[in-house]
Amino acid sequence: MIELLWFVAHTRPRCEKKLVQACEREGISATLPCYRAAHKYRGKTVVFHKPLFPGYVFLQLPGDMRAKVLQGDYVANLLDVFDQDLFFRQLSEILRALETDQEIRLAPLIGTGARVKIKHGPLRGIEGWVESRYGMNTVLLRLDFIGQAAAVKMEAGELELI
Repeated sequence: MIELLWFVAHTRPRCEKKLVQACEREGISATLPCYRAAHKYRGKTVVFHKPLFPGYVFLQLPGDMRAKVLQGDYVANLLDVFDQDLFFRQLSEILRALETDQEIRLAPLIGTGARVKIKHGPLRGIEGWVESRYGMNTVLLRLDFIGQAAAVKMEAGELELI
């Protein structure tokens, strides 16, 4: 029996789902943990499935297929998993958590004092500093105007580090 090993595929930008489809065609086991995100467009709510770890897909394959995966159009790099048991245990826990009704998102590395820019919404493009964080998703953002500061609460996912 051939031993299957876990690898972490670092994908080219926005190619996670394409890599999963290519792996399915080749008979390679690919795991892409996704969460549900709802957005409102012109009064309609649209639900998307977004990767929990953007840019990464978890593959289980024989070690000798590594080169074949790297030859594809969607993989930038293939990372080795050194502790296979720990990786599988942690991935299983994440997948189990995603099956619940709990809201699960990747916690951004946006902390107090970080300089950020707003990515979406009516304040898109405005830059400011993170004043403080509330829980996993909410930040208090300080925006400086004409020597005066205004504060606004934002979702951390709406911000990008600059």
